[in-house]
Amino acid sequence: MLPNETKSPRVLCIVGPTASGKTALAVAAAKALDGEVISCDSMQIYKYLSIGTAKPTPEEMDGIPHHCIDFVDPRTPFSCPDYVAAATACAHGILSRGKVPVFCGGTGLYLDSTIRGTQFSDKPEDAAESTVMAELRAEYEQDGIDGIYARLTAVDPDAASAIHKNNTKRVLRALEIYLTTGKTKTAWDAQSHTQPPVFDACYVGLDYRDRTILHDRINRRVSLMLEGGLEEEVRRLYAEGCLPDGSTAAQAIGYKEFLSYLRGEMSLSDAADNLRTATRRYAKRQLTWFRRNPAMHWLYPDEIAHDAEACGENTLSLLCQKTVELFYAGTTNGKE
Repeated sequence: MLPNETKSPRVLCIVGPTASGKTALAVAAAKALDGEVISCDSMQIYKYLSIGTAKPTPEEMDGIPHHCIDFVDPRTPFSCPDYVAAATACAHGILSRGKVPVFCGGTGLYLDSTIRGTQFSDKPEDAAESTVMAELRAEYEQDGIDGIYARLTAVDPDAASAIHKNNTKRVLRALEIYLTTGKTKTAWDAQSHTQPPVFDACYVGLDYRDRTILHDRINRRVSLMLEGGLEEEVRRLYAEGCLPDGSTAAQAIGYKEFLSYLRGEMSLSDAADNLRTATRRYAKRQLTWFRRNPAMHWLYPDEIAHDAEACGENTLSLLCQKTVELFYAGTTNGKE
């Protein structure tokens, strides 16, 4: 029985910006806790997209089972509700084996929705829903978004204020929710937030006090991707039709930039520079998302490195030790 057992089973969540060292810490923590890793990365789910998504290699996994990686065809639509269903099933399977689920990744929406057990208003889809969306799309193609956005504003002003008018996909979806369920998207979201979480999560976030260290890690990761054959991977997937225009996979960082290069829209060096810039910006967005979580325990490897050296340990070992202590302490007050 785990300490501080509650009605919700306890899980560990290791999060943070890209290239912060999450994978290594998750593997180390899974070994210490007798756990298995559940990837929480919206792009590592896709088959064939390996180099650009920095999927952990068998060597990096080091014998620890990893789930929710490499199981979706990139031509197949996949969304947050799909991830929640898959990850929740994985977590319960791990728990049934008497092991600890260790979520690891940087896609905050996927993780938060899984921990909360968010009930999505767009599931299950049915014939009526499909018909409504088809009608809304037809209206949009004929008359533009203004009228549809005005209708959304009238029935769900909160959702309208949170969605930019030019984000047509979300505008259409929010109005569709109301027209098919009789309940606004805002009401659906509020309902999901008032329910107790499915899992009792211990959140551990990785960040660096010295921002240049994170940027250097990002630049090194991009360089390794380029040396490892990212251009060839994108070229092959594009030629095989695995990155169709408009697909989510084609918009993934690393693939989007090199598709522009393959189409002759920019040089190879510009594609690489754009990839570095896009990755740094993504890391900033990830940090913004995770810093809103008051239950997050932040660990800073560049600070811990000094402590590790003083006590004769390596940084990863001390990070893992602190992570395990947090997990067993069961604290959720967000103190670092």
